[in-house]
Amino acid sequence: MGQKTNPISNRIGITRGWDSNWCGGNYAEKIAEDYKIRKYLESRLAKASLSKIVIERTLKLITVTIHAARPGVIIGKGGTAVDQLKEELKKVTSKDVQINIYEVKKPEIDAHIVADSIARQIEGRVSYRRAIKMAIASTMRVGAEGIKIQISGRVGGAEMARSEMIKEGRTPLHTFRADIDYALAEAHTKVGVLGVKVWICNGEVYGKKDLSPNAGIAAQQAQSGNSGRGGERRGGRGDRRDRRDRRDRK
Repeated sequence: MGQKTNPISNRIGITRGWDSNWCGGNYAEKIAEDYKIRKYLESRLAKASLSKIVIERTLKLITVTIHAARPGVIIGKGGTAVDQLKEELKKVTSKDVQINIYEVKKPEIDAHIVADSIARQIEGRVSYRRAIKMAIASTMRVGAEGIKIQISGRVGGAEMARSEMIKEGRTPLHTFRADIDYALAEAHTKVGVLGVKVWICNGEVYGKKDLSPNAGIAAQQAQSGNSGRGGERRGGRGDRRDRRDRRDRK
């Protein structure tokens, strides 16, 4: 059954949590509003390489957390773009909106970013095989356990639609503890719409996982603070050169 269902919805409550965190009130209205916010942000911030949008609600406030590979595109010069985006979302929802932005440290192992990248390359007339193989190579280089990519439609401008799948490593869809990221993107080409599906396996989760949507961000930010390695290496090379100079003088 793991082959037929959406890997993310199949693992909710096990290794994945909800991307919309709220309860009560008019359920249908809030679901429609969430959909509207997501669609608007995806089209408005297409160049920011969005990973996921988390929506949390209190009585009068909507908190939108945007995870993106290029947060600078969203923030703009001096944060002006964020304020403008906040005003636009207020018009869409008619409520107060707070926006949080987080950077995705490893975009190569994020299924949404990988699928979107392949779709944009196909729209730009890059060979689909080349786009897929480059994506697989970069994902495996970063340390994923496996990746599977399927492309469907009039592939390569063929008259008859077909599906092609390329995979590397392992993607155990039946194993619930496997941390599998999944995404679907569309490439709108001259001959029609091509669907790109991406499954990425990031290992297995043992023990109880924190299912809150923004879990692990604080730890990532703490790790990103250790950026002094490059300087140390450069210093080491300089020392070697000094030693060589001393030898030559002798």
